[in-house]
Amino acid sequence: MTNESQFFLSHLGQTSPFPFLIEVDRAEGAYIFDKQGKAYLDMIAGVAVNNIGHRHPKVVQALREQLEKHLHVMVYGEFIQDAQQRMVRQLLEVLPEPLNGVYVVNSGTEAIEAALKLAKRFTGRTELVAFKGSYHGSTHGAMSVSANEVKKIAFRPLLPDVRFLPHDDCSALQQITTRTAGVLIETIQGDAGVRRPSVDFMQALRARCSEVGALLILDEIQCGMGRAGSIFAFEQFQIIPDILALGKALGGGMPIGALVAPQEHLKLFTHAPMLGHITTFGGHPMVCAAAAATIEVLRSEIDWLALEQRAAAFEAIIAQHPAVTAHRRSGAMFAFDLASSEEVEKVVKFCLEHGLLTFWFLSHPYSFRLSPPLNLSQADWDLASRVIISALNHL
Repeated sequence: MTNESQFFLSHLGQTSPFPFLIEVDRAEGAYIFDKQGKAYLDMIAGVAVNNIGHRHPKVVQALREQLEKHLHVMVYGEFIQDAQQRMVRQLLEVLPEPLNGVYVVNSGTEAIEAALKLAKRFTGRTELVAFKGSYHGSTHGAMSVSANEVKKIAFRPLLPDVRFLPHDDCSALQQITTRTAGVLIETIQGDAGVRRPSVDFMQALRARCSEVGALLILDEIQCGMGRAGSIFAFEQFQIIPDILALGKALGGGMPIGALVAPQEHLKLFTHAPMLGHITTFGGHPMVCAAAAATIEVLRSEIDWLALEQRAAAFEAIIAQHPAVTAHRRSGAMFAFDLASSEEVEKVVKFCLEHGLLTFWFLSHPYSFRLSPPLNLSQADWDLASRVIISALNHL
């Protein structure tokens, strides 16, 4: 173990007993390079963050230009800053009405926290409804509406008045009532192993929320910003949420979240009480500059048809291996099920040793996950398939 690895383990907070321990030197495009010069093809994109690759030239240029102007100048919501304005203008150009308001925060999880508050403030109700298999973050409120009890039990008591319904079950929607403030759902479940609900279910959910006056909150922190094959996953279900939570890939590699809703809804944070949601570093100009560039790249450079064709061909190659017991995909979100979590660990380890980054799911240990950059070259798709097939052959 190197000195840097030892220092990392001794003094930086950890999230698991077995981190990858790659000593990162630089990253470019679809690759991360360690300090020994080894290249890793990043097939997880920082867990669905680097959707346009590492250090996209337009993002880097936007950051350089902003750096020459100013960094943090004031807490969020007080000063008019060009970077924030550019980012929100870009976002509004791809959002449907009535989603015409954006509150910029620091992370997807903060967007969820703010969404829960807004639903209660708007409706005057207390009940929150979420779905089995869901994951919305690990802060107190976001954990309360996430389903994995194993991850929650040590931190109870959590928020009261939270109900979980079975996912993709239209018959359960009658449990959403006039007591319900907000219904929170990942448009496509990520941590549960890429679970895509039916169009009928999502449209019935939209209709039920409208019927009883509950706000429909879509979590597109992972599946949004092109990950599911369109800029927003909800486009594929022909619905529009009342509130949309974004994060991860929105920042092009910089930390960001966004709470999107009608501006009239967001104005409720300004009174009774004033400062209903506040954030010191939300809307940081560097982050917003990167986000504006990222949205521009998604709109102008991604060939969505080619992405779907390449992702489908890649899925077919991996899925035909006899070790794969099931597979699911939405756009460039992949889950491949194996016989056990031990086999998943072996595949992830083999790929790491052979210069390919894969990962696992928190709540679905029998699957390994892939979420590559959307602009991955055909040569890199081919390389990834060869390494993964070799890993499966070694089980």
